[in-house]
Amino acid sequence: MLRSWNLNLTITQTSGVSVYLQIAQQIMDEIQRGRLTPSTTMPGTRELAEQLKVNRKTIVLAYDELIAQGWLTTESRRGTFVSANLPRFTIAPTNNQLTVESHIPTSNATLSLTDYHPPSQHLIDFNDGIPDTRLIPFEILSRAFRHALLSPTKNNKLGYGDPKGMLALRQAIVTMLNLERGLNVNIDQICIARGSQMGIFLAARALIKPNDYVVVENLSYPPAREAFRTCGAKILTVGLDKQGIDVIALEKLCKKHAIRAIYVTPHHQFPTTVMMTAERRLKLLMLAEQYGFFIVEDDYDHEFHFSHHPVFPLASTNHHNHVIYVGSLSKVLAPGLRVGYLVASKEFINQCANEVMIIDRQGNSITELAVAELMASGEIKRHIRRTFKIYNERRNLLIEMIHTHLREFVNFDAPNGGLAIWLRLNAGIDINDLVNATLLEQVRILPGATFSEPAEEIQAIRLGFGSLDITELETGILRLKKAFTKR
Repeated sequence: MLRSWNLNLTITQTSGVSVYLQIAQQIMDEIQRGRLTPSTTMPGTRELAEQLKVNRKTIVLAYDELIAQGWLTTESRRGTFVSANLPRFTIAPTNNQLTVESHIPTSNATLSLTDYHPPSQHLIDFNDGIPDTRLIPFEILSRAFRHALLSPTKNNKLGYGDPKGMLALRQAIVTMLNLERGLNVNIDQICIARGSQMGIFLAARALIKPNDYVVVENLSYPPAREAFRTCGAKILTVGLDKQGIDVIALEKLCKKHAIRAIYVTPHHQFPTTVMMTAERRLKLLMLAEQYGFFIVEDDYDHEFHFSHHPVFPLASTNHHNHVIYVGSLSKVLAPGLRVGYLVASKEFINQCANEVMIIDRQGNSITELAVAELMASGEIKRHIRRTFKIYNERRNLLIEMIHTHLREFVNFDAPNGGLAIWLRLNAGIDINDLVNATLLEQVRILPGATFSEPAEEIQAIRLGFGSLDITELETGILRLKKAFTKR
């Protein structure tokens, strides 16, 4: 891998400290000074050895030491990197003192739970429930991209297009939604976005005026919450239980405030994985009609429901245009492909298209055409069937291992669907001590406070299992057991 920079280090032969330790210490200093930021690609061992005029084994020893201490990580065939899990150190411009950008979310921070890296050979990352990109049928995907690139080029169709998205993809999504999710929509009711997060932001832009009230559950998806807040919304919260959102508390809020919108994830509540019951769904729709607010329904992983057939979305009901439906193909394929969509009335979709014109002009035509081909040919459905079996196997293994190794520390309800499990800590366990202990065991977990609004200590953790294979899951749970034992 070619790099346009040199890592300038100084070696003192008379210092009495081994050369490899000098190199390791200087690299640690550069990280703490903010010059080497998390995920930065490090020079190759041969390249750095030539630059410093030392034996390559010396650099290998330095890197091994830094990897063992957690400062660096290595990925097969890709190279060595500054660990992505370190705090990001920056230099304050006024007094040259170090400040640390905390990775612990706060209620006023712009948050991203998806800015993760695949687990390295050292770190087991129980993320928020992202899919395993290693399962993508790359040959089929690359062929679809090739077709998407060649066909429009021949027909001179790679210019500016409809901000609502490529016609072929919108039609494919309409067919899928109407046949498989019980909706009754047409092509004018679809707007393509670069992932569900952009879809949520577009909905917020079209809906919210400054000081409008938006309701979220007190445990919710932070980037969605911040999308509404960025658009000027005042955030109100309601609780939830094993049946979903607390509709009685929501009705009380409606009587006190003019609610503009509510954001929910009814199929697999994020982060607790609870599925909203039919009774709560109907009550929520009734309240939306009675008080005139919109429901932003985020159906982020509809396909992965393991106990029975997926429940139809709120948007499939006779909701009188009160539901704005946000979906994604990122969990089916890969987050990096960034394909999501909005479903709403024609008038609302036109507003969203106007926002797209301002933000992005239009999406990625090539990606949209490639995904449209995969949907039309049935390849996406076949891929879902293949990955469904794999994810279900991983889910069952994780449930079994939690029962076997962690039952004295946690309790949980096995989720009907989704790619994560919500673990509630037993009394007497300090969540902050646990987070620190897991990092020492080379395990990363997401504490409940990550999802809380307002930010407060939650005695729970979310374990995403989708991106971890069987071996990684087994290793991760055994390391997590050590962390519980040693904390």
